[in-house]
Amino acid sequence: EARNPDKRIIHVIWDNAAYHKGPDVRAFLARPDCRIHLMHLPPYCPHLNPIERLWAVMHQHVTHNRYYPTQKRFANAILKFFRETIPNEWKAFRDQVSDNFRVITHEKIRVLG
Repeated sequence: EARNPDKRIIHVIWDNAAYHKGPDVRAFLARPDCRIHLMHLPPYCPHLNPIERLWAVMHQHVTHNRYYPTQKRFANAILKFFRETIPNEWKAFRDQVSDNFRVITHEKIRVLG
């Protein structure tokens, strides 16, 4: 609220983590002058959670159809993805991760098979 003094209502999207439902959080949000309006994600909704979409992109680039002979090489591949691939190639896959969903029209949908 302090970061947004000019906003009448502040919308916050939360997942269903247990710590979001704790008594301290409930008491804070129950204040009469609270300007925070919570929007809860459905119980299991990974396609709406940016971190889940980032994990999916990481898996596409690091784990899919790849074999790592040691745990160390596997860990290094993941670290390299987060330290190098994300900063260097962000524009290539930011639409898959960001909350700015792309609108796909029916003309762009193809059914294969």
